[in-house]
Amino acid sequence: MVVKIRLARLSKRHSPFYNIVVAQARSARDSKPMEVLGTFSPVPQTPLASAHTPEKVQNPVTGEMEDYKPRKYKDVRLDITRTKYWLGVGAQPSEGVQGILGLLGLWEGRPGMRESEGMGGRGAKVGAGQAQVQKEKSG
Repeated sequence: MVVKIRLARLSKRHSPFYNIVVAQARSARDSKPMEVLGTFSPVPQTPLASAHTPEKVQNPVTGEMEDYKPRKYKDVRLDITRTKYWLGVGAQPSEGVQGILGLLGLWEGRPGMRESEGMGGRGAKVGAGQAQVQKEKSG
């Protein structure tokens, strides 16, 4: 049984919202998952102003005062302990989830990269010269 950590879409058209779920690899995207680990909203959101939000900020390059523009963010809520558990028992994250986990420091490497493609991985491809040596030894 291959288990994947992937995104399951919850929202309507033009307003994406995803659950980060653990599901069997062969099940449909929106079928019932084994466990829901968290949520992800890819639409950038502007933070709300508070009493401590400055009205003007000094530009570090020019030194002039400018209007404060808050940075937009994408909302990610994740149960880190359960995610670590599922990664520990062998669940494979999808490419999108690899990117999210990489931002949180739970996954190394770039999204979509397999272990065999890395430098010195166990499943590295055998070169042509090594393949001939192996054939001579076996035959």
